[in-house]
Amino acid sequence: MATPDDVRRLALALPHVLETSRGAGDLGFEVAGGKGLAWGYLKRTHPKKPRLLDPDCIAIRCAIERKEVLIEAAPDRFFDDDHYRGYPAILVRIAAVDAEELERLLREAWRLSAPRALLKTLSLT
Repeated sequence: MATPDDVRRLALALPHVLETSRGAGDLGFEVAGGKGLAWGYLKRTHPKKPRLLDPDCIAIRCAIERKEVLIEAAPDRFFDDDHYRGYPAILVRIAAVDAEELERLLREAWRLSAPRALLKTLSLT
């Protein structure tokens, strides 16, 4: 069972990752000042009200094809909503995944988010 502290620890262990969190309970990370690799999930609780931060979930960048497979295979851990449908990020119930699975997701997100020049420099292409 992973925690928000695990998300922070694992994300910040990746090369050139910066935290972009904006407050209590929020999580946000980007690579080399560029694309986000993971960020807090803003949940819509009522159609006419603003979205609210759900501290139990996080959005992690993910290829759309992979996202569909993960949601189909484990809907108890991964999900989508109308706002993220068609967007390359998967919604993750943090406590439903273990640290190892979380680390794999964040590494994959890092590769998708890192600038090509950084990938070449680190030989991670």
